[in-house]
Amino acid sequence: MQPTPRFDATAPTKLHALISDLRWRVQLLDADIEEEERKAHVCDPANQSYPMLALTLRERRDNLRTTVATLQKQLESIFPPESERAA
Repeated sequence: MQPTPRFDATAPTKLHALISDLRWRVQLLDADIEEEERKAHVCDPANQSYPMLALTLRERRDNLRTTVATLQKQLESIFPPESERAA
């Protein structure tokens, strides 16, 4: 049996860490969006008075969510969940 190259052994750990970090950033953005909406007393992005900062934060948050989903799929394609490995 050949030893596993270092990159292969640490790749899942690094992906998990990156995904966790991005999810944490999404939570921070959610809190910032809520704060901006609270200050402006406007929660509807379609409202003309909706804060520009909140719109920008929403876009950034949505991009991060897309990135997390992509990384999660990549991780699962390389290393399937335990339930799929047993089958």
